[in-house]
Amino acid sequence: MDVLSDVLDTVGLRGTLYFRTCSSPPWGVRVPQYQSAARFHLVARGRCLVNFENGTQVQLEAGDMIVIPRGAPHVLTDRADSPVLSLDDVLERAGYDGEGVLVYGGAENANATTELICGHFNFGAGADHPLLRALPSFLHVTANLRLRHQWLDETMRLMARLMFAETPGAQASVIRLSEVLFVESIRACAQDDATLKQLLDAMLDPRIGKALILIHREPARDWTVASLGAAVALSRSRFAAQFQELMGCSPMAYLSQWRLQKARSQLLHSRVSVNQVAVQVGYKSAAAFSRAFAQHFGMPPMAVRQSAVHQ
Repeated sequence: MDVLSDVLDTVGLRGTLYFRTCSSPPWGVRVPQYQSAARFHLVARGRCLVNFENGTQVQLEAGDMIVIPRGAPHVLTDRADSPVLSLDDVLERAGYDGEGVLVYGGAENANATTELICGHFNFGAGADHPLLRALPSFLHVTANLRLRHQWLDETMRLMARLMFAETPGAQASVIRLSEVLFVESIRACAQDDATLKQLLDAMLDPRIGKALILIHREPARDWTVASLGAAVALSRSRFAAQFQELMGCSPMAYLSQWRLQKARSQLLHSRVSVNQVAVQVGYKSAAAFSRAFAQHFGMPPMAVRQSAVHQ
C-alpha cells in the first residue's frame, strides 16, 4: 500500500478551479483566505511578487511556481508599489466570467506583461493528517528545484502546454495533472523542510513505514501498541518511541485519528450506513463511534452524510 496516496485520497484532495491571467503593469490583486484549499500560481511569462500578511515576500520568475497549502491570504503584484485591488474587484473590472483568459492591469509596458496559471485544490471539510499539518505556509518551486526533480518539471511543462492549447479535454487533463503537481511539489520541497521530510521518511522507514501500512490497510483491526510493535519486530516501548519521534504523535492517537478520517470519507462518498461505517473503521458500537466522531468533528455522522447529499 502507498500510504501517501491513501492519505491524499482519504482527505479528499481534488483539483477544482483553474484559469490563466494576463496582467500588464501596474497591477496588484489581493487573494483572500480560502478554507480547506491549497492555491498555486505558476508563472508562464514575466515575473511577480507574492506578499503574505506576516511580511514574507517571494519573488517568482518565469517558470517558478508557488503552492500555498492552507489557502492563506496573499497579494500578487508586478512590483511593491503597484496599486492593489481585491480579487472580486479585479474580476468585476475585467468582466471575467470564468471563461478564457483574465486580462487585467495598466498599459505602461506591454512587453512587461505577466502571464500566470492559477488554480486551487480542495480538501474535504474536516480533513486532517500529520502530513497536512506539517506543510509549510508555502512551497516555492524554482527553476533549480525543477532541474533536480524531473517528474515535477515535466508535469509543470505539460500543464502549461495544455492551458495554452485550449484543445478538447484540456481542462480535465489540467485538473488531474494539478493533483500530481501538488504531490510532486511536496516531495521536491520536502528536501528543504525538516518536518515535512521527516514525515515522508517515516512512510519509507522499514519499521514505522510498515506499521503505517498495516494501520492503513486494516484500520478496523484491534491494534495495540504491542501488536503493532511485534508486527514490525520492535518491542512495545521502542516502537512507541520511534513512532512518536517520526510521526509526532503516539501510534494509538494516529490510529484513532485515521479511523475517523476514513469514516468521514466513507460518509461523504458512499451509501454505507453509519452502523456499517462504524464497524469498517474499528468501532465496536455505533454509539461509541458517534460520540467519538461528534467530539472530533463537532457534528454527528448523519450531519456529515446529509451535507454530502446536499452538495
